Amino acid sequence: MFGSHSANRGPQTSLDLTHVLYDDDSLLSLALALVTLSPILLMAAYASLAVQTREFLVIIMWAGQFGNEGFNWILKRLYKEDRPDGSLGNGYGFPSSHSQYMGYFSTFLICHLYFRHRFGSTGSSFLDQAWRIIVYVAVSAWGLSVAYSRYHLQYHTPYQILWGYGIGVVCGAACYGCFELIPRLRPNSPLGQLKAFLVSNPISTWLQIRDGWAIWPDGGREGDWKRWKAKWDRQRVVSTEKRSQ
Repeated sequence: MFGSHSANRGPQTSLDLTHVLYDDDSLLSLALALVTLSPILLMAAYASLAVQTREFLVIIMWAGQFGNEGFNWILKRLYKEDRPDGSLGNGYGFPSSHSQYMGYFSTFLICHLYFRHRFGSTGSSFLDQAWRIIVYVAVSAWGLSVAYSRYHLQYHTPYQILWGYGIGVVCGAACYGCFELIPRLRPNSPLGQLKAFLVSNPISTWLQIRDGWAIWPDGGREGDWKRWKAKWDRQRVVSTEKRSQ
């Protein structure tokens, strides 16, 4: 039974999404192989945050990530540029999809952190500013590490990686500008009205979609925590009184 099934199978290929080849004698190569797989985690994070928070920003960022991937798919089939000699990767090489993916993600997130989000204050302006810089550097380092991993593991040329990352940066900035920055600065503009419709239409209302950063500088995180803490404390008081009776 298995023999006849094998005989009828067509050509086999590898799913590059989760299959990475690296130098088994190099710990750096292993580390970069893990780094190059890390963007997969973002899709699960997007889905979890979208369902849990119902935040418009998260949903738009996620949708833009899909659009960015679709744009990469189109570009690869337009240019049809091969990968480097000796590369075992499948498909075309220009532009690097991993680099474009992380260019979009890091740019959109940094734009949001710079223009809208405000972290809780430590009471020291120096520490607050230092923390913001650390976050910016960490996000950028992650994106650039993924891009470099594609070169180190010989899946792309520097040219393919730089173009991919650059296209991702442009797409991330454009998506943030169109759906967040411009609607905030010019709420009566066509983009501002479009965002208002996307947030307040009957379907979004039924799904309880919200734009937390339009109301709170931290998206409502601190307020949510305070409400939880107040109820938690009341619940503990009630439990303690019941045990003492």
